Amino acid sequence: MDEFTNYNMPRIGDTAPDFEANTTQGMIKFSEYNKGSWVILFSHPADFTPVCTTEMSAFAVNEEKFGEMDAKLMGLSIDSIHSHIAWVNNVRKNMGILMKFPIIADIDMKVAKLYGMLQPGESETAAVRAVFFIDPKRKIRLIMYYPLNVGRNMDEIFRALEALQVTDKHGVACPLNWRAGEKVIVPPPKTVEAMEEREKSDYEMIDFYLAKKSL
Repeated sequence: MDEFTNYNMPRIGDTAPDFEANTTQGMIKFSEYNKGSWVILFSHPADFTPVCTTEMSAFAVNEEKFGEMDAKLMGLSIDSIHSHIAWVNNVRKNMGILMKFPIIADIDMKVAKLYGMLQPGESETAAVRAVFFIDPKRKIRLIMYYPLNVGRNMDEIFRALEALQVTDKHGVACPLNWRAGEKVIVPPPKTVEAMEEREKSDYEMIDFYLAKKSL
C-alpha cells in the first residue's frame, strides 16, 4: 500500500482536519477561518485549465450569495502561489471575474492528502474535484467527489447547503430533490403514543412513518 491508500480519508461526521496554509489571501489557519461560519472547501485539478476556470469563476460570481447563507469559500489546487495569482489575474482580465476567496497553494500536497483529495486511480499529482461542507463547529457534514473531467453542479451545492441548514434549524429531513420552500419530512414517531398523535396531526400523511409538513 502506498502513502495515499494508507491515509485515512475524512468522513461525514468527522472534525475537519486543521491546517495552516499559504493562500491568495495570505497565510490562513483553517480553524480560525472556519470559526462561526460554514466553509465550502473545494479542490480543482490545476490552474489555467478549462473546466476548472468555469467552476472557479462560478464560485467567484456566487461568493456574495454564499456569504448571505453564512458560508465562506476556500479553494485549493496543487499549484504555486505565483500560478494562482497569475490565473486569478488572467480570469479577471478575460472574463471580468475576480476570485476574492482564498485559494490554497498546496504545492507540497499536504492539505490535499489530509482531505483525501488525491486519489491515485484518477491522478497522483492533481487533486480531484472534491467539495467539503463544514459547519461552524468544524464538523464535516457532506462530501462530494467528482473526477477530473466532469464539472460540478453549482445548483446542487447551494441546494445541499440549504438543506443542511434547514434540517439543523428545524430538526427535520429533506426528501428527494427537495428545494427551498417545499415540504420537509417530519422524523418518524418513536413511541406508540407519538404514532397515535401523529395520526391526529395536520401533516401530509403517506403513512405514520412518512409525513411531510410546510415550514
